Formats: sequence, C-alpha cells, structure tokens
Amino acid sequence: MKRTLTALAAVLLCTACAPTSSATPADPSPSTSTTAPVTLSAGGKPQAPGGTAPATLGIAWDEASKTAALETATKAMTLYARPTVSDKEWIQDLGQVLTAQATADYQYVDPANIPATRLTGPGQLKVDENNGFGCHVVFPTDAGNYDVQLLRSAADKPWQVNRFTPPNGTK
Repeated sequence: MKRTLTALAAVLLCTACAPTSSATPADPSPSTSTTAPVTLSAGGKPQAPGGTAPATLGIAWDEASKTAALETATKAMTLYARPTVSDKEWIQDLGQVLTAQATADYQYVDPANIPATRLTGPGQLKVDENNGFGCHVVFPTDAGNYDVQLLRSAADKPWQVNRFTPPNGTK
C-alpha cells in the first residue's frame, strides 16, 4: 500500500510539471531580438567581463584599515573572553563593537559558558585583498584559537564584529 501511494505521488508530481500541450512552441515574434546576449546586469553589461572578480568598490586594504581591524578585534575578543562577568554587563560592553545581527545573536549567551578566559598572544589578521568589507582575526586563547569575523559597510565606517568562532567550531 505504501509503495502504491509513493508511486502515485511521484506520478502526480511529474505530471504537475509537464507541459500541457505537445504542440511546438510558436516562432518568436518579430519584435523579439534573438541576437543580443542575455545579461542580468543593469545597463546591459556583463556581470564579470573576462571572468574576473569585480573590484572592491573603492575599499582597498591599507595599513590604517589593517590596524583598525586588528584593534577592534582585540578589544572585542578581550571583552568576549570574560566568563566571570554578569550576562548584562557582558553584552552591554561587547555590544559596542558588534554588528546589529551579532548583538541579537549573542544577547542570550551566558558568559560563564565561554571556555576562554584570556588571550595568550596577539591576533593574526587574515585579509582577502579583493574584499575590503570583511576580514578575520585569529586569536590564541587559553581554550584554543578563536576566529573573529569583522565587517564594515564602507571605508569610512568602523569595523564591527559579526561572529566569534570557537576552536573546532564549537560554541
């Protein structure tokens, strides 16, 4: 009985997607152009000419950007690795360097459950030269290496932490 119902459901799904007529499609109307290439970009230009990635839209990595990202990540990780503070104090302090989404994501975290209590060395900045909007900083802690993801919305906007990834991807 179960096989019959499964087969019947499969037939119904297949017939729902099948064309309703076996007639050949009509010729394109004279007003339809078949010589222009199809594009999804505004202005009729190809999305990635030559198959290359687009530029960073004016946000280039420079020493000031790298320094600011590293400073923000260090401050954030220092505020994050404090399992002895109250949850209200923890999110209030940490919220100053978080994105809005990260603030929402971390607002119910109990800092007592965070295994890291201190940084054991400086952070290692990881940048993609083609992406001036985001980066990662990896910090050694007494609980293992944490990855801190930072984002910014423009070159003149501050770096904000979007995610803390604990060692081995645990939370």
